Amino acid sequence: MIDMLKRHEIRVLRRAGHTLEEVVKLAGVSQSSAQRVAAEPPVTMLDSVAERVRRGIGRPSKAEAFRALLVAELAKQPNVRGVELLRRARDAGYAGGKSALYELIAAVRPREGASPLVRFEGLPGEFSQHDFGEVDVEFGNGTARRVHFFASRLKYSRWAQVSLVDDERVEALVRSLVDHFAAMGGIPLLAVFDRPKTVALAWRRDGVVTEWNPTFAGVALDLGLGIELCWPYSPRQKGAVENLVGWVKGSFFKQRRFFDEEDLRRQLAEWHEEVNVQRPSRATGVPPAARIAEERARLRPLKVKPEELALRFPVMVGPTAVVSHEGRSYSMPPEAIGIAGTLYLYRERVRIVAGRFEAVHPRQLEPGARSTLPEHRAQLVAAVSGRRAKRYLQREHLLALGRPTLEYLTELTHRRPRLWMRDVHQLHELLQSHGADSLRAAFERGLAERLFGAEYIAHTLSPSLPPAPGRRQQELAL
Repeated sequence: MIDMLKRHEIRVLRRAGHTLEEVVKLAGVSQSSAQRVAAEPPVTMLDSVAERVRRGIGRPSKAEAFRALLVAELAKQPNVRGVELLRRARDAGYAGGKSALYELIAAVRPREGASPLVRFEGLPGEFSQHDFGEVDVEFGNGTARRVHFFASRLKYSRWAQVSLVDDERVEALVRSLVDHFAAMGGIPLLAVFDRPKTVALAWRRDGVVTEWNPTFAGVALDLGLGIELCWPYSPRQKGAVENLVGWVKGSFFKQRRFFDEEDLRRQLAEWHEEVNVQRPSRATGVPPAARIAEERARLRPLKVKPEELALRFPVMVGPTAVVSHEGRSYSMPPEAIGIAGTLYLYRERVRIVAGRFEAVHPRQLEPGARSTLPEHRAQLVAAVSGRRAKRYLQREHLLALGRPTLEYLTELTHRRPRLWMRDVHQLHELLQSHGADSLRAAFERGLAERLFGAEYIAHTLSPSLPPAPGRRQQELAL
């Protein structure tokens, strides 16, 4: 059937005085169609589908004969599944395909509680949107990787911030969130999220959260931030949040090419200037910079600076006076063994409080890394009774420095089976006085030169000391 807009065009051309031949050429239809349409009543509606149904055009569906059956079954049981209605229709003699029947079911099933799409259009300082996204990027240098990002946008002004993140875990979320609020100039009344596990761990079907992610909840409490969540059971309330990620992909990642990750980060900074200051927002007609002053007047001051944001985790001081967190270990005084405490995780440092004991460590980023404070080593050795036990504990402290230490002490022990405890004691004192990095480098040099003994390591660390005896003298001493 010729669609209604084309039919209207044909009638307009004929009323304008064009011949049938001219109408055929201009409208792109056959002469018989042009003649037939020109004789029809004026077009008063443009819904071609409705007109097709009204005229009864097309082959009738085999499912149509079962419309009354479906209506009756749905009246008795409105929530019956489509597959069950298909079975009942087949029992009644339906021999057509599933798709045709399912299409008819969708058309006749009662719709209850339909509601309009709700957009989170806010007042100044009322709402902000936040969500994770990911995109596969092929760089100009021939490499490719999946890029994760966290996006935020103030709803009134449309001011946007996007950060590249390593993953989509809770720390990446809350640190990016606070960074973005700092860049925006404050925090709004409510932050709108989709429902990642980094925000809520469990909820009911009606969307009420039954268990918040404790790390996220702690940060929200510190900030005084209200949280608004969108739920899968209310899809019409989700569009605004999900569109934020799609907008970032379409506006930035799909519009640009990047040579490498450094170039991506540089262009992302340029893009922030473009979308916030230069380019008018499609929603408001003006750049976000034109509204940001009005928005910032209603934003609340950020209670926690990004560098001071600490994530809190419950911990227990283990039997070796160590606290473990995500595969990294941090020392505590031996008196704190067995005491429950809290680990405060900052960007660059870790603070642990257990009872009256407190320790601050540089944050360890490598999996399996350890941080042991020199005073804790000394306290732990002093707390151990027995000379042999002390030496084994000191050796464990040395072995924590890594593979070079393991190789060096293994060789030393086999070369000096009766003297290694004396060497370990001296090496432990060198660890306390010179630090882990210097001692590790000295072990690597000792391995390279094949010189084994605490005296050689001491000379390497303090060249002003008298030279250690040569290898031949060492062998004679043994």
